[in-house]
Amino acid sequence: QVQLAESGGRSVQAGGSLRLSCTASGISVGSYCMGWFRQAPDKGRGGVAQISSIGGTAYADSVKGRFTISRDNAENTLYLQMDSLEPDDTASYYCARGRGPWCEADMRADQYNYWGQGTQVTVSS
Repeated sequence: QVQLAESGGRSVQAGGSLRLSCTASGISVGSYCMGWFRQAPDKGRGGVAQISSIGGTAYADSVKGRFTISRDNAENTLYLQMDSLEPDDTASYYCARGRGPWCEADMRADQYNYWGQGTQVTVSS
């Protein structure tokens, strides 16, 4: 049974940093495309960052240069380091497992078939 559990979300001031974690069971995070998505109130779920099985990464334009996706295969954990946080980053953040080892370029939610329960990030100005 595949399970993904996010943690690390909290309230933070603009300009601050957070690191989100996603602990996986039932899969190996190093064997699949893994991604982070976010959803703000009254908005759709959008891709933030993704990493392929061979370590290739991609980011949404809005977070490039500020967020970094990584993974620890030994710990079977996916991370999202978020720096220079802005109020527009406020959302629930979800980790997800892709359907295979490679990530599609356009980072759509329907390319992922397992999801965590989400963790809330709130950035105040």
